[in-house]
Amino acid sequence: MVSKLSRQSSKSNSSGSKSAAPPATEEASYIDYFYDEPGSAPGTLNIEDDAPIPNIILIDYNETKATRVHLPTPEASVPYLDTESVSWVDVQGLGSEEVLRRLGEVFKLHPMVLEDVVNVPQRPKVEEYDKQLVIVARMVMPGDEGKGFVSEQVSFILGPHYLLTVQEEPELDTFNPVRDRIRTCKGAIRKHGADYLAYTLLDTIIDGFFPVLEQYGEQIEDLEDEVVMKPTHQTLEKIYALKRELLTLRRSIWPQRDAINSLIRDGSDLISPEVLIYLRDCYDHAVQVLDMVETYRELAASLMDVYLSSVGNRMNEVMKLLTVISSIFIPLTFIAGVYGMNFNTESPWNMPELNWYWGYPAVMLLMGAIAATLIYFFWKRGWFENFSGIKEK
Repeated sequence: MVSKLSRQSSKSNSSGSKSAAPPATEEASYIDYFYDEPGSAPGTLNIEDDAPIPNIILIDYNETKATRVHLPTPEASVPYLDTESVSWVDVQGLGSEEVLRRLGEVFKLHPMVLEDVVNVPQRPKVEEYDKQLVIVARMVMPGDEGKGFVSEQVSFILGPHYLLTVQEEPELDTFNPVRDRIRTCKGAIRKHGADYLAYTLLDTIIDGFFPVLEQYGEQIEDLEDEVVMKPTHQTLEKIYALKRELLTLRRSIWPQRDAINSLIRDGSDLISPEVLIYLRDCYDHAVQVLDMVETYRELAASLMDVYLSSVGNRMNEVMKLLTVISSIFIPLTFIAGVYGMNFNTESPWNMPELNWYWGYPAVMLLMGAIAATLIYFFWKRGWFENFSGIKEK
């Protein structure tokens, strides 16, 4: 069960920047953050060859109306940015350096901000620039057929009356409930400004961890039964994969919690005191997610101990069975060996039983009596009680 990572590549582009993260097709759960090669120019953009072309969606709303527009170019958003209404510009995809640089010009993004937005994955963080607040977050969603999870970076650029979000993929996100609330005017979202919109989207990202963790909780329960009842080598592989994926979730939520905490502690001119109160609830959810991740990691570690103990107990049962069988056949083998020597019958010191008419049946009955006595003795001692588990395997 392997988590699906966002589009990442370890190949260097012509500008010399490099991503340390493994490709999405690799079976790896670790998120290694992007880094630049030594000597590369600041603000260099690393565009993946297979990244989707940016799709720009604008949602402009106020308390009385809401408009959704597909923008052909970044410049088409300019008329909406200086109005009193809230403008949410959602860019889905990072596949065009030209479009992204034009987007940076329209929103007056610092080159380092554009680099953090495009060169994924970045560590979740909060940074404040001139009249802009930049939030880098990591969003996770359940994977296909309830296995693993999908992870991608979402960047927020908050302005006085607008919010710019940049996503890696155009297909998956957790923002549909927010879009529906804006469209149907449910709740208080259309009564507040862009800062409240940023809080709402960030809160949906944090809440998106809970369905993923529910899946891992069920997986841990199944593994507990499997470890105790029928541990196999595949069980060990499942536990190892589970620990890796939980580590990835921890590396996603830990800095995200710290970023929200720093935002609450330090504040910003772009975030009203009322929204800061809402952010406290978002921080509480992040703490709950982190607590669940830490709990599941401890359970996964204990599963490894239970697996080793279960395998050791099963091996002891096998050795006990072999010991019982050996103990039964040792005296029988001794008797058969003694009477199989076949010395000369003319010797006065030879075994007289060799000439008995009923000698062979007598020896077989003796061997059967010895075997039955040993089996009864071992049964009374309780040595046969746990052998049923060996048969099941």
